[in-house]
Amino acid sequence: MSRLRTDADLRDGKTGFDMTAAMAAAARASETGQPDPLIRDPYARLLIADAGIGIWKALLDDSLFAKLKSADPGTAAYLDCLRSYQAVRTQFFDEYITDAVTRNIRQVVIVASGLDSRAYRLDWPAGTTVYEIDRPEVLDYKFKILASQGVAPAVDLREVSVDLRHDWPAALWGAGFNPLLPTAWLVEGLLVFLPADAQDRLLGQIGELSAVGSRLAVETAASYAKGSREEMRQRFRDIAAELGLVQPTHLQDLMYNDPDRAVVTDWLNTHGWHATARNSGDELRRLHRWNGGGPIAEDKDAFADFVTAERR
Repeated sequence: MSRLRTDADLRDGKTGFDMTAAMAAAARASETGQPDPLIRDPYARLLIADAGIGIWKALLDDSLFAKLKSADPGTAAYLDCLRSYQAVRTQFFDEYITDAVTRNIRQVVIVASGLDSRAYRLDWPAGTTVYEIDRPEVLDYKFKILASQGVAPAVDLREVSVDLRHDWPAALWGAGFNPLLPTAWLVEGLLVFLPADAQDRLLGQIGELSAVGSRLAVETAASYAKGSREEMRQRFRDIAAELGLVQPTHLQDLMYNDPDRAVVTDWLNTHGWHATARNSGDELRRLHRWNGGGPIAEDKDAFADFVTAERR
């Protein structure tokens, strides 16, 4: 297991949002700017304009990326792989949500929404309500930045401002959530930052709130080998120093590599869901976005599964 994380590890000092959310948004912004992007997130770059993202800045600056590639081709390949991963992940879960609302599910809950902009950029059927759950400072930051640019939600958006360590189901009910209606849940980019017992508790709480016919999409927790984590941590520190960047806490330091973690598909299939999984590495290859993976190429566990399930 990685070292115990603290709140300070996760928060950007200027804005208060998660560094992990900023890194994911940087990858989406970078992908959006590609000649033939897999996804388009027109708000991602706007949301990280004031974020300190260290070496991840290379994804947004072609000249900086060229310097990185010259200095450390392996780390450049790793960042490029993560950009493609975020694009593939975003497309997969965009399609999941689009399919759910096409099948007349009108209640969507995005758990730990971070800088997710789906409520602003997707096409939503009339009568749909989207609930975003995250800490108050995260949701307030996102809303204020987008509102300052005249960007409004494209759907009835309900912000559920609560830390997931607290009674978030009560906060969700208070925002108007109806557990008797089928719901489409999205848990993206979260489980890897939770220990095993917290993962089980979260999935159990979602199950308790899910009517028959509800759907759930989950990104499982990738698990980097100890050697890979240490190698990438040192590479990031070295190249950030060489490029004159202030590197925030390394991403791998924020992850829980918990040996007791349940396999999500197995857990769901024994708790009232019918679940299937696709490996993200396979999705990268299917969509012709596999670049070899850089230093993590041989670490199969470093590529999460994308799980979808229906409540029985």
